[in-house]
Amino acid sequence: MHCPPTIAANTTIGSIAPKTHAMPHSAFAPAPAPEGAATSIPAAAIAAADAQTSPAPSVRAQRGKPGRNTAAHALLAELAQRYPRLFGEHPLPLKRGIFQDLVNAHPELEAEALKQALGLHTRSQRYLQAVANNQARRDLQLHAVEPMAAEHSFHALAELYRRKQRRAAQAAQESQRPALQEQAREWFMQRLGKAIERSGLAAQAYAQAIQIRDPDIQAMLQTAIEQATLQAAREQAMLEAFEASGAELAQFAEMYGQTLQATEHMLMRARLRRLPAPDAAPDVEAAPPAG
Repeated sequence: MHCPPTIAANTTIGSIAPKTHAMPHSAFAPAPAPEGAATSIPAAAIAAADAQTSPAPSVRAQRGKPGRNTAAHALLAELAQRYPRLFGEHPLPLKRGIFQDLVNAHPELEAEALKQALGLHTRSQRYLQAVANNQARRDLQLHAVEPMAAEHSFHALAELYRRKQRRAAQAAQESQRPALQEQAREWFMQRLGKAIERSGLAAQAYAQAIQIRDPDIQAMLQTAIEQATLQAAREQAMLEAFEASGAELAQFAEMYGQTLQATEHMLMRARLRRLPAPDAAPDVEAAPPAG
């Protein structure tokens, strides 16, 4: 039976000790953040970057032109029939420049209606979910042509959070609103922790890739970055302890009171961080932050 290895004295990770409770795969706890109106990049910026078109008119402007809006919805339904994996119920993210690809493939389509349809699609809840999940961008043939930029994934996630907050603020019973708003923050923090992990970037590199002006979201991003940095330090210290122990993985997990699966995942993430960091996806066509 091996004795648990000693963590270096300068490692300030109190959770790395034998027989502690198992740490979750992503230790991103929600943090309190100030209430504030959303002022950062709206869904329109995501849509403009995704479709590479002129930004579609606002919802208010579209309401003033019911004929055009109806045509856009009809065209979007047609696109869903032609390209169900891109425009159907569970869409994949579109490559940037997809507007021109569609024009080239279907010259019979009216350009303005196509822009409207793409604007509706890229602002939809289901499309924002796909972008927030960090899935690769696809062309019309479903080829993965570009990884999702961390900034685009983040802003899609932030827009989903804003929508949750708006729904919470409009809850029928006023007494329920604070709890619903807190649930939205917890959801955002959990998803943000996973987004940082999936990006393949170090926490500070992820922070540098993001431009956000909303003080509420900015505060939560900073908290998530701090938690991701701490989690990475925990996992690195755990990997060093495992390598020094000479123990089998199952034995090592038992010594530290963790499940085999949790320990394996922690060590795997620590090993991946030793690899050269991937370059962030090019973002030269992304829309600038909105005020």
